[in-house]
Amino acid sequence: MSAVVDELIELRGLRFHYRDWAGPGPDAQDLVLLHGYTGHARSWDAFAEAMRSDYRVLALDQRGHGETGWAPRDQYGTFEMVADLEAFVAALGLDRFVLLGLSMGGIVAIEYAGRRPPGLERLVIVDIAPEIPTEGLSDITRRVARSDVFDSVEAAFARAQEDNPVPPEAHHFHRVRHSLMRTEDGRWTYRYDRALRDPDNARPRPSVEEGWRSVAAIDVPSLLIRGEDSNLLQPAVADRMVRDIPDCRFVEVAGSGHPVPLDQPDRFLDAVRTFL
Repeated sequence: MSAVVDELIELRGLRFHYRDWAGPGPDAQDLVLLHGYTGHARSWDAFAEAMRSDYRVLALDQRGHGETGWAPRDQYGTFEMVADLEAFVAALGLDRFVLLGLSMGGIVAIEYAGRRPPGLERLVIVDIAPEIPTEGLSDITRRVARSDVFDSVEAAFARAQEDNPVPPEAHHFHRVRHSLMRTEDGRWTYRYDRALRDPDNARPRPSVEEGWRSVAAIDVPSLLIRGEDSNLLQPAVADRMVRDIPDCRFVEVAGSGHPVPLDQPDRFLDAVRTFL
């Protein structure tokens, strides 16, 4: 990795961490990356390294994730995260940028873009829409609710591979390793807030109707990426997304489930580069 700086910034009373990948020059356009639920900024490392030849890449740890601070347990809803993004954009003075959001980050990106912020020029939404199948959400909840303490990094990685054997091994290990922190007894657990691991802790997001209104209000060229085997973005819902966003292209990535950048990093990179 080269030319990347880890930064801390205070936004709305909370400490945030982000990775800042220098672009090819001072006038390079900014590309802001939002990870999914339980993810972190380091999961974008390989993608950001590839994109920095054309963009300054900013990968944000959203509240309660990665190296960003933990918020009160009732402040993890979509609207809180949209307000965080608005504060981040204002603090860094971003006036012509691209926004890319995966899963939870995609929901934040949809709501943010639906407000038609003046600095946003293009949008990439990865495998998410206002309508999310119950079975897909249940699968995520089941996995998160299991034991979250491991005797070693290798044990945590073995769990991750059991859950998802598709990603390239080194790429997958990088994501898992940077998802973990030590416990006081020498074992390992996830870095994201324990409140996010509690299935009974509400994380409010826009209603389905509100979400579709935000989709229809998006006024920048957009790309929707779906994993061919995704259980969170149904084909019919993806079709509606493409119809409702006035200028929207669509790519379905073969051999991928919901976490497209993790499952098929090269195909994901190609899809985004082609669009941008």
